[in-house]
Amino acid sequence: MATCKGTVYFIGAGPGDPELITVKAVKILQKADVIVYDRLVNKDLLNDTKPLVELIYCGKLPNQHIIPQEKINEILVQHALKGRVVVRLKGGDPSIFGRVGEEAEYCVNHDVRYEIIPGITSGISAPLYAGIPLTHRDFSSSCAFITGHKRTDEGGPEIKWEKLATSVDTLVFYMDVGNIALIQKQLIRYGRPKHTPVGLIRWGTTTSQETLTGTLEDIVAKVSEVNFRSPAIIVVGDVVKLREKLAWFENEACAHFPIAK
Repeated sequence: MATCKGTVYFIGAGPGDPELITVKAVKILQKADVIVYDRLVNKDLLNDTKPLVELIYCGKLPNQHIIPQEKINEILVQHALKGRVVVRLKGGDPSIFGRVGEEAEYCVNHDVRYEIIPGITSGISAPLYAGIPLTHRDFSSSCAFITGHKRTDEGGPEIKWEKLATSVDTLVFYMDVGNIALIQKQLIRYGRPKHTPVGLIRWGTTTSQETLTGTLEDIVAKVSEVNFRSPAIIVVGDVVKLREKLAWFENEACAHFPIAK
């Protein structure tokens, strides 16, 4: 008897604000039999699911994975092979440092149908909520997204600091507050001016959003002084100057609810 295969949906949950998810993603969540979700997914998105939906948490902390990646791959395929609608719910966008390529490839290898539903990545939305557009005609015509979590210990690519430092106007680092001293050192070493503005946005787009600004020269000291922690986005570039005028969300939020400190 042939197995009735289900479908795996890789869904971007957005950056934190539960309203920043696509209509298509919400519709799929409402029909899901199994939802495998990450740490940075807003739990409010799980409230309008089917009554008997199976929720599987697979959140990752630095150097601590609740469920190893290989096991996550297996979970997705195992449930799909039982004919279930499986959702892999990822914070932000699944294609931006979300390992969707690895997980989708595993589905292909096991002849399991899948779809990828894009989401709003925190590297764009968190800076915008802090009043920092990544491009601007006066300040930036290019941007790059960088992660500190490379597979260098397994032969993965290393950051090419000598090319990155001066070839891109706006640099956006994901989940890298713990490496802020290294970022400072390498960018200055390879030619980025010490006075370059830097902004860090923690829990972007949520009521807990916090923003810290400085320059490459002083940002490490500022991070240490206020014990600024992940999850946060780091933006390096002249566009950070715009925050003083464009910090719409935090200014608006202060009038309605307190910003957590």
